[in-house]
Amino acid sequence: MVSEHSDASGGDTAALALKILVAGGFGVGKTTLVGAVSEIRPLRTEELLSEAGQSVDDTGGVDHKTTTTVAMDFGRITIRSGLSLYLFGTPGQDRFWFLWDELSQGALGAVVLADTRRLEDCFPAVDYFEHRRIPFVVAVNCFAGARQHGAPDVSRALDLDRGTPVVLCDARDRDSGKEVLIRLVEYAGRMHTARLLDSVG
Repeated sequence: MVSEHSDASGGDTAALALKILVAGGFGVGKTTLVGAVSEIRPLRTEELLSEAGQSVDDTGGVDHKTTTTVAMDFGRITIRSGLSLYLFGTPGQDRFWFLWDELSQGALGAVVLADTRRLEDCFPAVDYFEHRRIPFVVAVNCFAGARQHGAPDVSRALDLDRGTPVVLCDARDRDSGKEVLIRLVEYAGRMHTARLLDSVG
């Protein structure tokens, strides 16, 4: 998505806006990441967890969680002059995955947030983006008290395609989240360029 706006000197400059998904399992920190990095007040669609949802939502390991995203989170961050990212946080529970196809339309790439205490929860997101050939990075949200695992260990455990970046982050920290997004934009740019060259080769 490209839009035009006038700069201070009166000339037109091209501003590039890229769509990024933030995905992962239930309670992994997607809403937190979008909120931490967004320069606008983030849009949230959270509802209180209910007794009715206890039979379908696995809250093991996230017992403190009281709300859940039921549609999406939305935020925006300017990486540098002329480059903005529009962030769409996906819901984590299985019953809301029908929204993913709509949210992924036109996305440059995705961040898959992972919690090493519940690493298996991000398998569906990894599979989703691999099968649709949407570039993604895995961002390990380093929770206090959780056993720390290095990027190579996480990559092996998730059986990631060669070259898929794995980065450690703190979803609560703006600078940490911004670094994750920069890594994704760089990686997705390389992937899209390589595919374009393959298609004309």
